[in-house]
Amino acid sequence: MSEILVGIDFSKGSLNALNFAVKMANDLDVSVMMLWIDKPHSSDNVFNDSSNYREEVHNRFAELIKEYSSRIPIEKLQYKIRSGKVYDEIASFAKINNSLCIVTGTHGISGYEELWIGSNANRIVSMAPCPVITIRQDYHVPEKINNIVLPVDSTPETLEKAELAIKIAKAAKAKIILLRLYTSNVSVFKRKVNQYSDIIVEDMEKAGVDYELAEKLTTNLTADLLGFNDKVGADLLIIMTEQESSMASIMLGPYAQQMVNNSPIPVLSVHVGDKWE
Repeated sequence: MSEILVGIDFSKGSLNALNFAVKMANDLDVSVMMLWIDKPHSSDNVFNDSSNYREEVHNRFAELIKEYSSRIPIEKLQYKIRSGKVYDEIASFAKINNSLCIVTGTHGISGYEELWIGSNANRIVSMAPCPVITIRQDYHVPEKINNIVLPVDSTPETLEKAELAIKIAKAAKAKIILLRLYTSNVSVFKRKVNQYSDIIVEDMEKAGVDYELAEKLTTNLTADLLGFNDKVGADLLIIMTEQESSMASIMLGPYAQQMVNNSPIPVLSVHVGDKWE
């Protein structure tokens, strides 16, 4: 494990992402790297004096480091500045630096464009070489993560979420709520869900992680899962990205897009093959 990467544009959303990242970094005993992207010829500038904005960026980061100095060791909170497209630079930086995960707000300074997850947040989740946590700007970050919802379906990829969920739960002393999601009453599908669920239960017990089991027959994954999260007081939802190839681009599957875009709580999106070393 190395560092948690946070995309910062000094908007409310990105600062909320930083708040969550610092809490998570303390639990996992890792560092936080803040990354600001200078978008050439961009009119979306939070600084009044464009001729001196780089100096202002450094000053803002110095203020943030001072503000968080009582919450995380100063050597564990650093920043970098890069130029280019936001999603390209964040994904590239995470790959080069072997980042543990990326934390990003779902809304940025560009207003209308960022109201839709099809913009930077979507692209960051799609292109990232590691798991990505997306968080809304109006989410109240709790003092600690208590409940982690881990949905289990009938696909083998569903198991890949479990390793990360267990590590986070163990570090945060949180409980995993393992939700068996049945999209059909057909016995073969339900049996698959139960088999994968049993594997995860065995791993949780070996790790000494607190957990509880729940199950739900669903016809609307997004609505049912959002309702379930609210009912159990979830602090974090962990899903797979369901990445699909479309022509020359990579996009999120429709379920993942809906969850990231609509979830009022942070969503940890895991790509097939993501590992925490």
